[in-house]
Amino acid sequence: MTNIQFRETLIRLGDDSLILAQRLAEWCGHAPILEEDIALTNIALDLLGRAQNYLKLAGELFDPVKSDDDLAYHRDAGEFRNLLLLEQPNGHFGDTICRQFLFDYFSLLRAEHLSSQTVNEYVAAIAAKAVKEIRYHAYYSSKWIKRLGDGTAESHDKIQGSLDNLWKYTHEMFAVDDFDRASIEAGLLPELSELKQVWAKRVGEVISEATLTIPSNPNMEIGGRQGEHTPHLAVMLEEMQVLPRTYPGTTW
Repeated sequence: MTNIQFRETLIRLGDDSLILAQRLAEWCGHAPILEEDIALTNIALDLLGRAQNYLKLAGELFDPVKSDDDLAYHRDAGEFRNLLLLEQPNGHFGDTICRQFLFDYFSLLRAEHLSSQTVNEYVAAIAAKAVKEIRYHAYYSSKWIKRLGDGTAESHDKIQGSLDNLWKYTHEMFAVDDFDRASIEAGLLPELSELKQVWAKRVGEVISEATLTIPSNPNMEIGGRQGEHTPHLAVMLEEMQVLPRTYPGTTW
């Protein structure tokens, strides 16, 4: 695995966390009840810390070196490598929970592997801390999936609609390109085809308990890893990046 391949993997890891952190932060002050407002904000902070760590490590592999701020605030949408799932709008509370749930179980499995790999000790340390956080995230999102799915007729229909709309983005989590293959062969990333089997089993168990149905044969969408995003990302970045782009070099 070359430095460029390693850097690309780090950027993908960082971008996944950064974009989802920004989406969840949009709930601050707007969640349905105070407890969930605080919970979503805390999850966003966990993700933001992880993004900073991965992007800082990635930035050190550029020549000249880039900071985590450079990578977060001074790239256009086409330069981001996050999963399409994570840039989808928050929608209603059920949409946000479903997006979180589908990613959490993938993120946990990936972090567990990253924490035990021996290719890079810094990545292992970042992932080891992340595993503890993501276990709570997965517990939180799956709890709400069950509560909404096996709740009222209205909550069931809404969360089923969320699942129907977002499932088409799940294939991308396990799609492998040349960068992924290099990281897998080096031992940094897990074998994604094997990860998918475990993810599908765990996610399926929660969905079944929630009396929900996995969508059948949706048209799967990919492209985020190659910088081909939905229009939602550019709109989100415009808001996220406005201060550092308007006042470059400003520090607190």
